[in-house]
Amino acid sequence: MDFTILQPEIQEFINKQIGNSISKLALQKNPFPNVEWIKVLNQIEAKTKAKEKLPTWFNTKNIIYPSKISVEQTSSEKTALYKSSIISGESLIDLTGGFGVDDYFFATKIKSVAHCEINPELSVIVKHNFEQLNVKNIECYAGDSLETLKNLNRKWDWIYIDPSRRNDAKGKVFMLKD
Repeated sequence: MDFTILQPEIQEFINKQIGNSISKLALQKNPFPNVEWIKVLNQIEAKTKAKEKLPTWFNTKNIIYPSKISVEQTSSEKTALYKSSIISGESLIDLTGGFGVDDYFFATKIKSVAHCEINPELSVIVKHNFEQLNVKNIECYAGDSLETLKNLNRKWDWIYIDPSRRNDAKGKVFMLKD
């Protein structure tokens, strides 16, 4: 994972561009030769989307955003807060962790949360963001969540699954087998 995007001048630029046209920005010259312009544009686009949906992330310094589709697919803070209000216990494993919004709120109610994510880059982003959000009771695991579940070999009060509703071709899926 390239953390160059966190340089203060790049973060300041991203914050100043929130809400601006990505198409217009894409036509401009990259003011940061040490980072790919598309990465900066992706951060602006995803952070703009997070403004209303994920205000905690939006208002926290040094958050890294994954692809726009990951931000679109994630639960809103309001939804995640509701989900967390109907659980209790000591431990929870999320087999489909994604951007980690649900787990952030589960961690306010559950002593120990395991975040599993098959995409290793997204897992690194989520771990970094949990550190920025000062969350101490979530462990992140990259890889096959069923293997992680087997390898951890422990009893869980909750096993949470909320899979992506898009396939590799970015089409919507409806069936569990998909």
